[in-house]
Amino acid sequence: MSRPLAISIQSQVVMGHVGNSAAVFPMLAAGLEVAPIPTVIFSNTPDYPSLRGRALPGDFFAELLQGAWDRGLPQRADFLLTGYIGSAEVARLTADFVARAKAANPHLRYYCDPVLGDEQPGLYVPREIADTFRDRLLPLADIASPNPFEVAWLTGQPIAELADIHRAARALRMAPEAQLIVTGCKLRETAPGMLESVIHGPEGLSRHPTPHLPLAMAGTGDLFAGLITAAQGSGRSLAQAVEYAQVQTSRALERAAALGAKEVVLSDPDFRKALLEP
Repeated sequence: MSRPLAISIQSQVVMGHVGNSAAVFPMLAAGLEVAPIPTVIFSNTPDYPSLRGRALPGDFFAELLQGAWDRGLPQRADFLLTGYIGSAEVARLTADFVARAKAANPHLRYYCDPVLGDEQPGLYVPREIADTFRDRLLPLADIASPNPFEVAWLTGQPIAELADIHRAARALRMAPEAQLIVTGCKLRETAPGMLESVIHGPEGLSRHPTPHLPLAMAGTGDLFAGLITAAQGSGRSLAQAVEYAQVQTSRALERAAALGAKEVVLSDPDFRKALLEP
């Protein structure tokens, strides 16, 4: 029996765990086959005194995408995950790739993590990239996991209560059968001391609260998306995958805080053990 295959298109760093450097490990550990394609290669995250590397040139990135086609990866993939994109040209090429892959493989599930920004520091990609997520990638998505800032930017509607998520889901122009996960919500209805992920899909809303850790670290959303894909590849429903990802992400954050790290850490023994469980 072949293992599920995930294509993961997002950033890569030499040091630390963000983008593919965070998402690929849990998918591999859970038993998926993973084909990572970098959109940028940096030495580290931007919150260090220096940053080396760059976004992949468009022609180089296009060659990697064509190489994936040459090997038949989109035609047999089960999952396609996109995250951080560092240039407008790479964003357009990614959208072309996703559209072509979905046309060639009706079985493929596309997970769009629209990495655009957060409450602090706001939008941290050029508007043209954000527009490509809104106008081309999100309408193709089977699953998307923006945070409340990203939803508000994409729709022009702030997320303050559950009713706002219903309105935002319509404004995002996702397919009727698609599922939207709004992550890291602190809504009017959220219990004190908690955050929640809220899933909006054809069957309505489901809420998934988790204790609020007063930590903000690079790579959190990338890890979360990788964990959801890993869990779905292991046969969990989306709701089960979200709850699994919340527990595992909290472990990674707590481990990072204990070590004084600036981004998520994947070395916690309970974290690694849970990845191997069916």
